Amino acid sequence: MGHPGTLPVPNKEALKKAQRAALALKAEISPEHHLDRKNYFYPDLPMGFQISQYDFPLAKNGVVAFGKAQTCRIRRLHIENDAGKLMHARGRSYCDYNRAGTPLMEIVTEPDLHSAPDAVSFAKELQRILIDIDASEADMYKGMMRFDASVSLRPKNDTKLYPRSEIKNLNSFKALEKAIAFEEKRLTELWEKGEAPTKEVTVHWDDEREVGVIMRDKESAADYRYFPEPDIPPFRTHASTLEDLKGGVGLLPSEKRAKYLAEGLSEAEALHLTEDPELEIFYQAIFTYTKDHKRARSVVLNQLQGFLRATEKTLSQGPSSEVVIDLLTIIDAGKIPANTGKQVLEEMVKTGKKAEEIVKEKGLESGSTSINLEALVKEAMATNPKAMEDLRAGKMKAAGAIVGAVMKKAGGKVDPAEVQRVLQKLL
Repeated sequence: MGHPGTLPVPNKEALKKAQRAALALKAEISPEHHLDRKNYFYPDLPMGFQISQYDFPLAKNGVVAFGKAQTCRIRRLHIENDAGKLMHARGRSYCDYNRAGTPLMEIVTEPDLHSAPDAVSFAKELQRILIDIDASEADMYKGMMRFDASVSLRPKNDTKLYPRSEIKNLNSFKALEKAIAFEEKRLTELWEKGEAPTKEVTVHWDDEREVGVIMRDKESAADYRYFPEPDIPPFRTHASTLEDLKGGVGLLPSEKRAKYLAEGLSEAEALHLTEDPELEIFYQAIFTYTKDHKRARSVVLNQLQGFLRATEKTLSQGPSSEVVIDLLTIIDAGKIPANTGKQVLEEMVKTGKKAEEIVKEKGLESGSTSINLEALVKEAMATNPKAMEDLRAGKMKAAGAIVGAVMKKAGGKVDPAEVQRVLQKLL
């Protein structure tokens, strides 16, 4: 915070998170760390300057796979202390210092993104990676993840890079896409008028009016007047520490999605799991018990998620994976049929009670009451003549009406598969 008599100290945990991110981005990590002072006036930093990295970034030469077989190269990842937040309104500038001085990692791409949708797709994948490996919560609403988008146009088939417009501090995917599209349109009009840009500019995106406003000419390294940070000498990360960090980076979200697709999940389900680490852990716990992806998907993604949505609860407010496994154990032991298990799970979500408690309270255990299944099926057949007519005509879907009638009469205490078996026998 730059209080008198204090000196800056590197944040060990922040450094580890940045190195873990670099490993996930498949970048080369430097074992020696140099910090530089960016001696350019920052009105939103109490010290008036920023501590960053220039010639010796923490990592370089990475790559991110995103979208459908697309990749974007990562030029560098460096660490610095974050600035505060400047807000411009009513002809004045206001400064919020709340995040000033907190650890920040800046990730710089190569010019591999060729449209606004590509940029958004890449940014979303990057967010998934950072959350998945616990490098950041990457919550844009809280300012934890922001984008600077550089836009440059060139004639078709030209390989030269022309002066760019750098749009600063975009704090949502929607703003990122709209800002790039706006600047692309503005630059296209200049090119078509024969007024192609000759210098780089910095652009402020006005979210309310959805327009980009040119603020100033883009700064260069000379403007920043970098020099080695005198208050923090160079330091090293031991090779053993880097090896330990590598062990903490498992499959990346894109690799997990490919694995889930191979296991029979849909694209939407695979994406849903990789975007919600808490749900993914829950799903894996159920799969570890069932050894059946189809069943784990049915229980977690269909039944549990559906009941949570209906009661407007989050996953953390519902039953734990251990409690759900207890329910599956009861079903597998034959104490209640699977269809009754679904009702029990719904009651667990609504009340917070455990499966055994609900089964006992409601008398749901198989065989807890004497049920003459054959008599119930015969009764359902007699009271559903239309269904019987359809069944005799070979329309087997009509069996659902008979099974449903029996389940209702038995209060859900019979296995629908057993009802089907008895119905088939009587037919």
